[in-house]
Amino acid sequence: MTIGDEIKSIEDEIRKTPYNKATQHHIGRLKAKLARLKDELQKQATAKSAGKREGYAVKKSGHATIIMVGFPSVGKSTLLNCLTGTTAEVAEYDFTTLEVIPGTLQYKGARMQFLDVPGLIQGAAAGRGHGKEVLSVTRNADLILILVDVLQPQQYDTLVKELYDAGIRINTNPPEVGIHKTSRGGITVDSTVDLDLDDKMIKAVLAEYKIHNAEVLIRERITLDELIDAVMGNRKYIRAITVINKIDLVDSEMLRTCMVRFPEAVPISASLGINIEALKERIYNELEFMCIYMKPRGASPDMDNPLVIKRDSTVADVCSTIHRDFIEKFRYARIWGKSVKYGGQRVGLSHMLADGDVVSIVTRK
Repeated sequence: MTIGDEIKSIEDEIRKTPYNKATQHHIGRLKAKLARLKDELQKQATAKSAGKREGYAVKKSGHATIIMVGFPSVGKSTLLNCLTGTTAEVAEYDFTTLEVIPGTLQYKGARMQFLDVPGLIQGAAAGRGHGKEVLSVTRNADLILILVDVLQPQQYDTLVKELYDAGIRINTNPPEVGIHKTSRGGITVDSTVDLDLDDKMIKAVLAEYKIHNAEVLIRERITLDELIDAVMGNRKYIRAITVINKIDLVDSEMLRTCMVRFPEAVPISASLGINIEALKERIYNELEFMCIYMKPRGASPDMDNPLVIKRDSTVADVCSTIHRDFIEKFRYARIWGKSVKYGGQRVGLSHMLADGDVVSIVTRK
């Protein structure tokens, strides 16, 4: 029996087994085994496809990498051209893009790399339409744009499922579960909250992954699937923005209906350039960028070339970005801006910066 046959057999058994108190542990173990087999199948397919297609190996560049996923002909290439000026082939038939096409957008001082990947279809996570290669690239994204045709809103559910089956969790955080393997003592489970999962269920899932001795600490209420994710430890947690494209093809009532379903989405027309500036702003904000300006001692700050860093960055983060020696030779920094009480305030490495701050770093000679 192949791994694919085992997966189908387990999925059929889960589907046919009624969920109740008597069967919950059995179903839990089946789900754990199913996740393990899907992970094995994913690794096999990725290994087989490695190196076969040159277009799928793209080096990350800039301050962030944004990957656009969607069905064929949803308008990803058109949007890439609109955002970055890249000349990607555009046509009215499926699978125009057969490799990863990069483009770069400079926005508010940030240099963002966009990747147009081949369209995803149902079954992509299982290998259809070069899906495994595409999803492998997507796992390395800093942000995902989920492009949906305004006339086919059901595409969203399929795309999210394929991402999920590939181990990509969008717009969520890793479960607060710590698993410390030990050499003896069996499984001990401690939690700081009331759990819906009992110790027997947790131990059954761990046993599926040959973990028989471990200390488990759970700090939040989790589902069975989240427990499995924590045990596997290879899930990717990535922010995603839903983009509704081709809004020029529908009337206001149909667009309003679509937006009721996707209230957080950005509606655009890539072909007509409608709402593209709003999309750029949303992407920038979602990536949690901020700009600071460096001021050399005895000189004016360079307001034309901001340093782009993540929000909640410290002076130490700035020093590390500039040069690793700055940390070792650091004496103090002076700050002008929102993060200090007065201009030129003297601060240390742990000081938290704010957007628009001017920073002057003083080091030992």
